[in-house]
Amino acid sequence: MATEAEILEARRKRARQLLERGESLFTARVPRPLDPVPDVVARFEKTEAQTLEAERPKVAVAGRIVSIRSFGKATFVVLQGDGKRLQVWVKRNDVGTERYDTFCLYEVGDFMWASGALVRTRTGELTVAVEDLGFLAKSYRPLPEKWHGLVDVEARYRQRYLDLLVNPHAREMAIARSQMVSVLRQVMDERGFLEVETPILQPIYGGANARPFTTRHNTYQQDLFLRISFELYLKRLIIGGIDRVYEIGRDFRNEGVSKKHNPEFTMLEAYQAYADYTDMMDLVEVLVAAAAEKVTGTTQLEREGQTVELAAPWPRRSMTELIFNACKIDIEKADRLESLREALAQRQVKGIDPGAAPSWARLVDDLFSVVVEPGLIAPTFVLDYPAELSPLAKRCADRPALVERFEAFVGGMEIANAFSELNDPDDQRERFDEQARASRQGDEEAHPVDEDFLQALEYGMPPTGGMGMGIGRLAMILTGASHLREVKLFPHLRSRDA
Repeated sequence: MATEAEILEARRKRARQLLERGESLFTARVPRPLDPVPDVVARFEKTEAQTLEAERPKVAVAGRIVSIRSFGKATFVVLQGDGKRLQVWVKRNDVGTERYDTFCLYEVGDFMWASGALVRTRTGELTVAVEDLGFLAKSYRPLPEKWHGLVDVEARYRQRYLDLLVNPHAREMAIARSQMVSVLRQVMDERGFLEVETPILQPIYGGANARPFTTRHNTYQQDLFLRISFELYLKRLIIGGIDRVYEIGRDFRNEGVSKKHNPEFTMLEAYQAYADYTDMMDLVEVLVAAAAEKVTGTTQLEREGQTVELAAPWPRRSMTELIFNACKIDIEKADRLESLREALAQRQVKGIDPGAAPSWARLVDDLFSVVVEPGLIAPTFVLDYPAELSPLAKRCADRPALVERFEAFVGGMEIANAFSELNDPDDQRERFDEQARASRQGDEEAHPVDEDFLQALEYGMPPTGGMGMGIGRLAMILTGASHLREVKLFPHLRSRDA
């Protein structure tokens, strides 16, 4: 069996032979006009052999060679272009001896073009009977032959270009995500929202509870942060009189990695003046249903052995109710850190270290994540979170310790988060001060004080509903992916040495 070095050298030798025959290994021009392979397949895949024989439709196609079968004076090659495959049939008598001998130096992985009439072979396969052909680009490395048998899953992520090339499912996932984002944007535009861009490099990070990545602006000699959210800048636009605004872009949170967490991820955030979190529930229902229809053709999916209906209406349940149903702990009665720790000890709730949480609200969040979240397979809005967890949300009028906030769950994970946005600058300052105290006590995810945003609030912001939706997680739900990496084209991985 040839070694990798021997295989690579053999391909280089073929390349040199092509050069000796006057071929350009990396030509800059392709004959025009070209017929895209998917278009040819779509137009003629059902055309019968007799019709093709009578009409002899001419096409010119280009693509990557993915298989070669040679029979002496005739060779069958399969070209792949934009995910579709088409067979071409090259005969010595049709292209001439010299052209055919040069063609026989082409290898799997190389790019070529071919023109001729469409026919069907004896086996009924749609085929281009080649009249002219040419070389386009050399592949110095061979394509993987049995990629589906690869046990090193990380290799698929590290060499995603090969995964896309030889794994149809990977390509389908990429297309599905793109279609999903397109329809989300369409829905937002149709509802009168204006798409904008806000800074990725920020002097003060904010809009969420998370640890940031830091960087350095050399010209200004200034430390900056990669944004963890778009929220505070989009709210500034609401204050500036743009009543419906949204952004689809990247956030960066310096946190752990899991099947549903990645430090770099894509969000859709939207803010609507004269609205509240109930309006955002309606928006989430519309967005998810539209995305499901586009990607899957239906709003019903099979997840975790259940038939999940994504169309409205979704049930709305309070966090307090869900936690009590799961473990019989009433968080509104156990409303202090010590009393909640005692309740956890009495109920012997597993999977939580009560001593690790820095506050009552953080312990509530941990408790919910362990005992409730995995069971939320069907779409569910979870309402009314502790104010300490939501420093940018408006308090519930009848329960000031809670805020008007929901998280949307599908398939056992959160896909969206929304508030009735806090627009009282004095209350906002108090919340920021509480976060600052938490930070001094060791909470690395506490929200920093943003004086510029507080000043903007003092100019007045109307009642506003705001929502953030995780693009990657929604793509996981709609495609059935088991890991966030499956729906990211180029997920970050540890270095090979590590």
